[in-house]
Amino acid sequence: MSVLIFADHRDGKFPKHTRELVSYGRRMAEQLATVAVVLAVGDIAEKELRTMGRCGAQRVLTAGGERVDLLDHRLYASLIEQVAKDTKATYLLFSYSNTGKALAPLVAARLKAGYVSAVTGLPVGYEPFTVKKMLFSGKIYAGMTITSEIKVLTLAPNAWETEVWEEEIMPERVEMKDTEPEPSAERISLEKQEGRQLLTDADIVISGGRGMQSAENFRLLEELADLLGGAVACTRPVSDEGWRPPEEHAGQTGKIIAPDLYFAFGISGAIQHLAGVSGSKVIAAVNKDPDAPIFEAADYGIVGDAMEVLPRLIEAVKKKK
Repeated sequence: MSVLIFADHRDGKFPKHTRELVSYGRRMAEQLATVAVVLAVGDIAEKELRTMGRCGAQRVLTAGGERVDLLDHRLYASLIEQVAKDTKATYLLFSYSNTGKALAPLVAARLKAGYVSAVTGLPVGYEPFTVKKMLFSGKIYAGMTITSEIKVLTLAPNAWETEVWEEEIMPERVEMKDTEPEPSAERISLEKQEGRQLLTDADIVISGGRGMQSAENFRLLEELADLLGGAVACTRPVSDEGWRPPEEHAGQTGKIIAPDLYFAFGISGAIQHLAGVSGSKVIAAVNKDPDAPIFEAADYGIVGDAMEVLPRLIEAVKKKK
């Protein structure tokens, strides 16, 4: 028996949510008196793979090559199934990321496994196996029971802290079997965002709503993001107005994000927006309406005009740095 953890990466680097997942998987493996096995697929340097040991992995398996570089989910699912059987994995863990949300149900179907998404902590029991997950945009928690032999879970963002083990693990190469399907995808072009962090990877997100008053004023958010090493986001109305690109739209109908710190400037806090950012560890809001719903979700709040607060905050950060 083992706990198999699929290590999602971006351009060969493991993001925060992957490191959290590996630490979570190690703690689950300890409860089960078994081993935490990490599977990483793609072009990843050995030095980066070895960091998985410090996050809790007890074995690190890796597969690469032209076939897997196409990010074909059908091929990935077949490879994960193969490794799960080879390692006798009865628990398979994925991040609640775009990749994890696509792969986990596909793998569960192949293995005839029970599946729960966005779990928020270690199982509350194993007889029967029960975990908690968020429902209704984080407003309630539900206990979910799986009765199948194999269980597949995705871990909600910020649901577990990355821990550190003093372990150096050498990665082991996994060869794909000849029975693996040929890729069904074809790469036509490849475009990457340069310069700024992706919203889904950023630890700090600086977001603006209609209270920013114009597209030009978003330069203040960009300046603050550069100072703090964060990413810029916006609400759907801002994106619809063309003030900011659609890929910066955070919310239920945009990017679901869970940074360590989320700044909301001039955002009223519509339920659709809060549903997409509720996983943030800390929310700091600035709005001139004291009754704005954003303050109900915020950990810190300033009642004031974002256009007056922002320049003073930028200056304060510059002095501190």
